[in-house]
Amino acid sequence: MEEIDLPQDPHRPYEDVMAMLLGTLLVALGVHFYSQALLLTGSTAGMAFLVQYATGWRFGVVFFLINLPFYYLAIRRMGWSFTLRTFVAIALVSLFAELTGRWLDVAALNAVYAALMGGSLIGIGMLVLFRHRTSLGGINILALYLQDSRGWRAGYVQLAVDALLLLIACFMLPLDKVALSVIGALVLNLIVALNHKPGRYMGVS
Repeated sequence: MEEIDLPQDPHRPYEDVMAMLLGTLLVALGVHFYSQALLLTGSTAGMAFLVQYATGWRFGVVFFLINLPFYYLAIRRMGWSFTLRTFVAIALVSLFAELTGRWLDVAALNAVYAALMGGSLIGIGMLVLFRHRTSLGGINILALYLQDSRGWRAGYVQLAVDALLLLIACFMLPLDKVALSVIGALVLNLIVALNHKPGRYMGVS
């Protein structure tokens, strides 16, 4: 971003902290809905879901570990500040994903509702994080790195990985769960696409 585009009223540190907590809590709640309904999303979260369903390992632990290799790429591509924020966000999502199951007891959960509401919660949580220069790391960082180093289009890399995850899911989950996961992913990405646009939100920190 060029200096001329920077706003005059940046986020304050306490605003960043509040946004980090709110964003990760929303994502963790969406993850809990997905986990309860045996759904999955894309990127490293989707990998963590597949590992969880295949092995029974806890999502939070797997999600944290899967993201570890990507921090090196994040430092090279985005710098230390972004990487540290992302590390904290991933750690909080991993922690809150574990705690949400203790805080919230879901006796019955409709799978369609879980897909729609889970995707919405994750999308809104990601928006909150994006607007405070934070991400949930993973494949997006790899895609941007490969775009810089190899010339591969980041969007195509992300799409290829997510398509591979869905293909693997077809052999692990009922097809109706895979279809609902696609619907949830569409809701998630639609929320981000409609609300995360250049110039629409100018606050930075």
